[in-house]
Amino acid sequence: MTADALIQISHLEKQYETAAGPVPVLHDISLNIASGEFVAIMGPSGSGKSTFMNILGCLDVPTSGQYILQGSDVGMLDGDALAKLRNQVIGFVFQGFNLLPRANLETNVALPLLYARVDKAERLQRARHYLNEMGLGKYCKSLPSNISGGQQQRVAIARALAGKPSLILADEPTGNLDTQTSREIMDIFTRLNTEEGITIVLVTHEPDIAHYAKRLVRFVDGRIVHDGGVEAAGEEMAHQGATC
Repeated sequence: MTADALIQISHLEKQYETAAGPVPVLHDISLNIASGEFVAIMGPSGSGKSTFMNILGCLDVPTSGQYILQGSDVGMLDGDALAKLRNQVIGFVFQGFNLLPRANLETNVALPLLYARVDKAERLQRARHYLNEMGLGKYCKSLPSNISGGQQQRVAIARALAGKPSLILADEPTGNLDTQTSREIMDIFTRLNTEEGITIVLVTHEPDIAHYAKRLVRFVDGRIVHDGGVEAAGEEMAHQGATC
C-alpha cells in the first residue's frame, strides 16, 4: 500500500447469488484513493456504483479481491473489527438524511458516538460543536420535522463529522434538495476537504455536482470506464447527465 493511500482496491469482484444463478455486479476493479482526495463516482443505474460504495463503507463484502482501508485489510476483519473500523474511520451521508424523527438534533448527531462508547458529556459536547459548525446550534433541541430538508442534510453531515472520520462517503447527498441548497451543501463538502483534509467520496447522477470533485470515477456495467480529472470526462459527463 502506498504511503498516502487511504483506500486501496485490488482486482475486486462482486456477484450476488440468485435462484437463477450468480449475477455479476463488479468486474476486476482496481484503484487507490489518496488521503485528502475528493472523488465523485458516476454511472447509470445498474452500473455497480452503489454496490461499490457499500463495499467502501464496509456494509458489503466483495466476492474476491482485496480492500485495504487505512492500513487494514478489510477482508481479514471479523464483524466486531469491521464495526469498529466503520465507526472510527468512516462518516456516512445519505440522500434521505436517515435522521431519527422522534429524537432531537443533538441526539441524532450524538448517536454514533454512543455506539463508539464515548461518554455522555463528550457525546453532547461534540454534537453541539458540529451543529454549531453547520450553523444549526440554536436548533439543538428541535426535531428533524421542524427544520428544512437542507438543514436536515446539515445535521446528517454533523453526525458524520462527530466521529472525527478520515473518510466521508456521501451517497447522492443533494438528490432531495433544490439547486441553491445543493450548492450550499457542496460548499460544505468542499470546505471539509480543503480545510480539514477529510477524504470525500461522493456518488452523484448530476454532472454539476461532480464538478465539485477533483477526480471522477465513472462506472458502466460494473467496470471503471473513466478515472481521472472531472474536466477530462467532457462529453462523457454530458452524456451521463442526459441518460441518468
